[in-house]
Amino acid sequence: MLMSSYDQLLVIVSFIVAFLASYTALDMAGRVATSSGKVARVWLFGGGFAMGVGIWSMHFIGMLAMSLPMVMSYNSSLTMVSMGIAVAASIFALWIVCYGELPWYRLCGGAVILGSGVVAMHYTGMAALAVTPGIIWDWRWIWLSVLIALVASGVALWLAFRLRQGNGRLVLMRSGAALIMGVAIAGMHYTGMAAASFPVNSHATHLGVNSNWLAILVVVVTLAILGITLLVSMLDARLQARTSMLASSLAEANRELAQLALHDNLTRLPNRILLEDRLDQAMNKASRENSKFALMFMDLDGFKAVNDAFGHHIGDSLLIAVTERMKGKVQGHHTLARLGGDEFVLLIEIDDPNDAAAVADALVKAVERPFDISRYELVVSLSIGIAVFPGDGLDERELMFNADAAMYHTKNNGRNGYSFFQPSMNTIAQNQLQLINDLWLAQENKELRLFYQPKFCAPRGPIIGFEALLRWQHPQRGLLTPDIFLPLAEKTGLIVSIGNWVIGEACRQLRCWHLQGNSQWSVAVNLSALQFEQAGLVETVVNALETHQIPPELLTLEVTETTAMRDPDESIRILTQLTELGVKASIDDFGTGYSSLLYLKRLPASELKIDRAFVNELQAKTEDATIVTAIVALAQTLNLKVVAEGVETSEQQAFLTGLGCNTLQGYLLGRPVPPEKVPGLKQYVDGDELETVQVAAPKPAAIPDVV
Repeated sequence: MLMSSYDQLLVIVSFIVAFLASYTALDMAGRVATSSGKVARVWLFGGGFAMGVGIWSMHFIGMLAMSLPMVMSYNSSLTMVSMGIAVAASIFALWIVCYGELPWYRLCGGAVILGSGVVAMHYTGMAALAVTPGIIWDWRWIWLSVLIALVASGVALWLAFRLRQGNGRLVLMRSGAALIMGVAIAGMHYTGMAAASFPVNSHATHLGVNSNWLAILVVVVTLAILGITLLVSMLDARLQARTSMLASSLAEANRELAQLALHDNLTRLPNRILLEDRLDQAMNKASRENSKFALMFMDLDGFKAVNDAFGHHIGDSLLIAVTERMKGKVQGHHTLARLGGDEFVLLIEIDDPNDAAAVADALVKAVERPFDISRYELVVSLSIGIAVFPGDGLDERELMFNADAAMYHTKNNGRNGYSFFQPSMNTIAQNQLQLINDLWLAQENKELRLFYQPKFCAPRGPIIGFEALLRWQHPQRGLLTPDIFLPLAEKTGLIVSIGNWVIGEACRQLRCWHLQGNSQWSVAVNLSALQFEQAGLVETVVNALETHQIPPELLTLEVTETTAMRDPDESIRILTQLTELGVKASIDDFGTGYSSLLYLKRLPASELKIDRAFVNELQAKTEDATIVTAIVALAQTLNLKVVAEGVETSEQQAFLTGLGCNTLQGYLLGRPVPPEKVPGLKQYVDGDELETVQVAAPKPAAIPDVV
């Protein structure tokens, strides 16, 4: 027999290739298991090809490592057949481990098929050796190689199945498993090689592929295929991990957006959108199962006063505390929602209207107990209106409307209680709804009017300016005063656009008076809380002054004390911007709020306006007189002018003048009138020389084109 030897470098290379092929097998198993559809098929066939080429290459390099005293050559057809067997066996192996489970009978069957494929690949490759005479085989070594192939195939399948997916140590575990599989595959190959002997007179035929350059070609091509396959796999794994992370982040963001879109940010209760969906579901269920549910519209009594007096942060804490108490009093299938502000709605399934009454009574009693918020003890109450389905509405809008009407009935009857909807309540509610609808059109239809109440220099004149007072010339109800429609304007948000119109219209009218010879007159405009807080207030004022050419110092903006103290720092910022323009600021209704002298002295105001409530009962040696005296003294200390409104008697006029009030206004001096009646007003009152306001007819050319 010919003596053979092995090239140690090629043997080492064959072990490396066996390791890479094994690692590729484990990695491809993971790719196939975590993919689906066409992508899984691509990984199955592409990975099977790379794995098969790797196993075949290890076998072929091992054969090339064997040195014999003759030139070796190989039959190209059988060589390609052996490669095809290796690829087919590898694809089968990957397919086996794709199943969700790998029971013992499938593992054993797969090991037999895969092991047979490896054996067939090896001995077909050996048969490709072009030698004459043929190889002499030792069957003991052959059966041992077959046994090793079967055991190695079973271990490979089991490891590939177990290591398809895992944690961060997966790469290390696969590397260890690949080392074991590589040694087993190489062991099978070299055992099979030991079974072959070559007679002394053996010589190679000159047909086939020469081995001188074949080893280098096989190594380079195999390493390229395995390297590219693993590189693509790693890039895909990283892309999948990043995609999974992005998908997880997107899912979390979607959950947060859904939470924000369907729930109130402050109380975490369902908002109007989610309530409408639940209400629709409740109506469908009640109609289908012939059951009942109650819709309760709830409003906190006294919340606005708390919010104005103590600030938004205390008001928010109070709303959260109210929510927790109400949640503790409702059970069963229900939805407690917050619509905004201090309005809540409870949707609850009931068997009888008495059930709704019991729940409403529990809620009222829970809320009326004092709340300890921060260092304050706050007291509010709850007004509830109840509509029952079926019976009190055919659709969502009607149910909500009727429950709201019942809630207002509760408020009108003393608050702190509940009322079931009655058809008679619809008249009031429908009138209010119609008034809201009319108010949306009032500005467009030019139905809003400004009346002007004169302001006199104390004690008797002359007129120094006017306060602009809003009226609504309703086409059916006549002239309406602000107390009728301004609460509706605030509730709907229309107060901002209406307030901006008032500023512009007051400046337009003042410009007309200036052109008529009364250039010393000024005008005062009241700002609502919502208007004062809007971002574009300063820009609105600037545009009105520039459009109508009004000196800024002749425009006074009146802000109530409670509005100014709601957020003192923000009020100081806004009023500072306005006064830097030259506009004057007045603190209206002074004495009715909870001002802090620390903030009051920082407010850039030019005057305080004493609320009419103190002037109405004003007599010497009364509490009101004491309060007014203190307010005037405080204003003088802070170098602020004092305006007293509501002056209706000569005694009030004399007392206020004696205290040092700078400006007076009230029915004694002059009632609010439309602008066309201003020329008929008296410049002086009470015994002095009386003269009407002189309105000079301006030259046409002097009148600018103003809006």
